[in-house]
Amino acid sequence: MFNKVVIFGVGLIGGSFALALKQAGRVGTVVGMGRSQPVLARALELGIIDAIGESVADAMKGADLVLIAAPVAQTEKILSSLLPYLEAGTVVTDAGSTKSDVVAAARHALGSKVAQFVPGHPIAGRESNGPDAAIPDLYRGKKAVLTPLAENSPADVERVAGAWTACGAIIHRLTAPEHDKVFAAVSHLPHLLAFALVDDIANKEHAGLLFQYAASGFRDFTRIAGSSPEMWRDISMANQGALLSELDAYLAQLNGLRAMLAARDAGGIEAVYANAQRARQKWIATIETAEAPPPDSAE
Repeated sequence: MFNKVVIFGVGLIGGSFALALKQAGRVGTVVGMGRSQPVLARALELGIIDAIGESVADAMKGADLVLIAAPVAQTEKILSSLLPYLEAGTVVTDAGSTKSDVVAAARHALGSKVAQFVPGHPIAGRESNGPDAAIPDLYRGKKAVLTPLAENSPADVERVAGAWTACGAIIHRLTAPEHDKVFAAVSHLPHLLAFALVDDIANKEHAGLLFQYAASGFRDFTRIAGSSPEMWRDISMANQGALLSELDAYLAQLNGLRAMLAARDAGGIEAVYANAQRARQKWIATIETAEAPPPDSAE
């Protein structure tokens, strides 16, 4: 049970965290902090938070847990602002999509108190943003990756894990470099590609005609291009090295496919398509098994 949870960033990620803890009956009071008073007021109106912090000092007083659910470039500034008011019993975590930069920011901002910061990343989202997008079951059956520091106490790591578990998430652990390499391939690159495709079409002279005939395939492929540009700008910059490596590998794949197409190598193209189909079907089956609800014990 958390008596007081403070959330910096009360949109989709932070708001869903608050709603999930409330639905589970695991939190007493949720205090919201952020840059936009209208956003905070909307979160209060929706019942996502119970109060808007009048100041960082006010918000941090007696806090059990702090979640930073803001764009990753803001992490160091937020941590620096709360450092003077960080009580011994408070644990801080984050929901950032990159971890190496967040860890570096935490070490720089918190100094000797970095042991109270447990890095995390819930693997869930929607293309919509803001408090109105928040839902209590966003994390149910989804992974939450923790990348604990050597300085973290086991009890603090378990407290953060317990919060995500209460939200319905399944806990995984990686090192920060492992995390960033993995998510450059399966999250950051797909977002870059989706944004790039929509931007390319939007800039064509006959964009209106193209969008008129874009149907479900285009919609599904580009869904994530509806995500926050600010957030994904920060993620791309923060994970630049790993993202460049994945982008180079993808460009090599595209060049290979282009060569096959130019040579009318139908068999080669089909082989690539077939391998991708098999891999995706296997992945979907694995995901569906992992996210299946537990059997009803009453049956």
